[in-house]
Amino acid sequence: MGAAAKLMFTLLLSLLFLAPEEFPKGEAVLARFVEVTGGRAAYEQVRGSISKGTIAMAGQNLKGTMTVYESEPSRQLTVVEFPGIGRMEEGTDGVIAWSSSALEGARLKEGEEKALTLRSASGQRKFLDWKKLFKSVETTGIENVDGKPCYKVVLTPLTGKPDTEYYDKASGLLVKETATVVMPMGEVPVSMAIGGYRKEGAILLPHSLQQSLAGQRIDITIESVSINPEFPPKRFDPPADVKALIK
Repeated sequence: MGAAAKLMFTLLLSLLFLAPEEFPKGEAVLARFVEVTGGRAAYEQVRGSISKGTIAMAGQNLKGTMTVYESEPSRQLTVVEFPGIGRMEEGTDGVIAWSSSALEGARLKEGEEKALTLRSASGQRKFLDWKKLFKSVETTGIENVDGKPCYKVVLTPLTGKPDTEYYDKASGLLVKETATVVMPMGEVPVSMAIGGYRKEGAILLPHSLQQSLAGQRIDITIESVSINPEFPPKRFDPPADVKALIK
């Protein structure tokens, strides 16, 4: 065997026995995200927040305001207002999940839809207490997002369908999420690009969200975040039309 042939044979043999790249475990990816965005101690100091911003639906030529209230344990209220259309609310007090709007009226959420709302209400604490919400978090590979290699992490919830999150391999930041959302119209695939990270208090938070849902593009820009505000006693109580359904 000539020298060139021997070299080629050795190279091919080496490639065959290359060990596959070892990915960090899913929980390690989440832990790194917590570290690069402020650290566990900083997260544990956050008891609640108010996020205010704008929401735009380019395909519908609509632009409105959005306010998200979050408080432990697992309480959340999202209020969206579009001029000429009215007010839309959805939320949970940690026990029931509901929505109310001028277009669809009031309804209680059940099953997977309710479970998704309750998970969402955990806010940033999901990254600390994921075992309370998910059966497993597993790194399944590396995929490019906007040209950057990202760890692909599949989170399987206690109830409902898996979520998939993409964490930038270099920065450790969460840059994309995909999921299947259960709605009255059925199951809807959702994708969301996440960016615009900047500090609010001691934690780095995203301020730019671009969501794709049922062919619609929704752009959300967070303009301000208040950490640990004082909430009125009934802030997370459902509105009267939802209370009527409970009775």
